[in-house]
Amino acid sequence: MKKISIGLVSAGALVMPLLALAQVGGPLTELVTSLQNILKILLPTLMVLALVVFIWGLVQYIWSAGNPDAASKGKSIMIWGVIALFVMSAIWGITGALARTFGVDNGDAPNSGDLTPR
Repeated sequence: MKKISIGLVSAGALVMPLLALAQVGGPLTELVTSLQNILKILLPTLMVLALVVFIWGLVQYIWSAGNPDAASKGKSIMIWGVIALFVMSAIWGITGALARTFGVDNGDAPNSGDLTPR
């Protein structure tokens, strides 16, 4: 128990300077903005790739009529495609939440609450 409390105190001491720098326009805001700019390009591309992987697993599963080994391989590919889509969606949501928390412009991030055409 003593090791856990020492670890928590140490982690808290390491995070304190970040809290002092968490001001509008500070380095933490710039870090979140640059991370979000990278993810705006990378995530949609990777999501399309994960969807293609899922569809490829589906095609392999359908083509494996009667072959249980090929069917299990297709299922495995589909599962990994769904996991990849979930992880990337979660990353997109987390960076959006961080952007709203630190007051960074969210720009082109999808917003499910705003469905009205412009």
